[in-house]
Amino acid sequence: MRLPPVTLALIVANVVVFLLQAAGGGAALVTWFALWPPTTSGPVLAPSFQLWQLVSYSFLHGSPTHLFFNMFALYMFGSDIERLFGGRFYIQYYFASVVAAALCHLLVTSWAGGPPIPTVGASGGIYGVLLAYGIFFPRRTVMLLIPPIPMPARVFVALFAALELWFGVTGTASGIAHFAHLGGMLGGFLMIQYRRGRFPFGRRR
Repeated sequence: MRLPPVTLALIVANVVVFLLQAAGGGAALVTWFALWPPTTSGPVLAPSFQLWQLVSYSFLHGSPTHLFFNMFALYMFGSDIERLFGGRFYIQYYFASVVAAALCHLLVTSWAGGPPIPTVGASGGIYGVLLAYGIFFPRRTVMLLIPPIPMPARVFVALFAALELWFGVTGTASGIAHFAHLGGMLGGFLMIQYRRGRFPFGRRR
């Protein structure tokens, strides 16, 4: 089935930016557009936090594998969510998850005293989309890649959330922004409540 326009545009944009990274612009792109902790400071052209990084970091990736799995997940789950939400709300939903993921990651790393290293990747938006898929298509069968085990979407989402919380709390699987993933889910959850009219300023759908 043909990809809907917003999902397609997101995938294309992520691939194009990664090609720019691979073509030799990686250092400059990371310096200016990765998500840096607010405490990072230095002379001009040194890495430092900027407001736009709350969104721009999501278009950068650390490796071809990182890019592939994020875009594969967006392809698998984003299309149905875009068709359900409509393009306008879907893009708002996606970037709300991206921003919530960034804020959650900055908050946790600041509290934990993490090292001043950049964060990149679309996973915050992907985890928001994944949450929506589990809520609106709970009984659809989803197949894990490794190991190849089929399960209902709601179980799949709950499992991933539990694993991210476990990894984040215990510090295992280091080098991955686990709380950013959970933050993406939180941002998605709040947007779904907004869509359902659960806030005074929300809209009922």
